[in-house]
Amino acid sequence: MENYSSGGLIQTTKSAIRYLPIECNNLIFRSRYGPGTNVIDEDWDNILILDACRYDMFADRVSFDGRLESRISLGSSSEEFLERNFHSKTCHDTVYVNANPFIPRLDLDQGTFHAVVDCLSEWDHELQTVRPDTVANAARDAASKFPSKRLIIHFMQPHTPFIGELGRNMAGGGWTMDHDVKEEPGIWAQLRDGTADVDLETVWEAYTENLDVVLAEVTDLLETLDGKSVITADHGNLVGERLSPIPSRRKYGHPYGVHAEELVKVPWFVVDGDTRREVRPEPPVDQESVSEETVDERLEALGYR
Repeated sequence: MENYSSGGLIQTTKSAIRYLPIECNNLIFRSRYGPGTNVIDEDWDNILILDACRYDMFADRVSFDGRLESRISLGSSSEEFLERNFHSKTCHDTVYVNANPFIPRLDLDQGTFHAVVDCLSEWDHELQTVRPDTVANAARDAASKFPSKRLIIHFMQPHTPFIGELGRNMAGGGWTMDHDVKEEPGIWAQLRDGTADVDLETVWEAYTENLDVVLAEVTDLLETLDGKSVITADHGNLVGERLSPIPSRRKYGHPYGVHAEELVKVPWFVVDGDTRREVRPEPPVDQESVSEETVDERLEALGYR
């Protein structure tokens, strides 16, 4: 009704026709893979989320001991993942160490978890993201402060901006002080629009470099966390693939509500600890939410407009 009132019958019909192939593909995907995994119901003490990490790239880059499985995410974007996993849930045995602006945007920092540890206030203005070492240090502090809680640790990498040596110097891939984030579109938008001045192979190299950057911090962090840890992703990313079985143009990025293997098949890498944490729920702690202005700025820097 909202679409109809704002755009009229013709616009609503055009939108329905445009999304019909996507919905058909989604239906076929779900019939093959099932509805997906609710992460809060799985068995873990610590879950480390690598934002926008594809299963295939993780499988190719992980080099430490553990057991690699896969899961089907409930969302193809952070917003959809967070909504479908945590909206209207009570997770008072869990602390969320957060670098993703959609947590405050969806009000999930207000009573959903026992506590949300905000890393957005430690934003790197040169790189236009939260650095992985910032999140790892916050996770260590949270593990010490909340020894009886499960930890969700949400890193922003390998999501753009690319912050490795190659990626940060790529127009649209890594923001630096020489790049105006308000004017320059991200690399996935450039590839969609055909305006990128870099080939896809180089983009993929910068993308995997971003994964290597965060995995280096994850490796060190795992040595300090007790309990059973799982490394996963909220969603993957399209890098020039076509949707199927109903074909599409080549797609880039991670649009909301598009369930394809490259987008929702995510790693589930299990690192068994020597002991398990004794977890108990407690009422949420009082805390202030991040301001709307700050959330908008962070989302824009990450390519959400």
